[in-house]
Amino acid sequence: MNSNYALHEMLEVHEITAFKTVCITKSKTMQALVTDPELNQILQQDVQLSQQHLQELSGVLSKATLT
Repeated sequence: MNSNYALHEMLEVHEITAFKTVCITKSKTMQALVTDPELNQILQQDVQLSQQHLQELSGVLSKATLT
């Protein structure tokens, strides 16, 4: 089933995708610098959650058609 989206909605999804990619990069970079195990675990959870969000956003983009 295709979902119809306006151009500005698709641009917003692309912006969110770019933001989540930056979040992953930042969290992975910070993991290498952090010595506290609890903070390291929080950063790892953030990476995993952001990757899940990217997969969901990719699904939205792959099913979308512009109106």
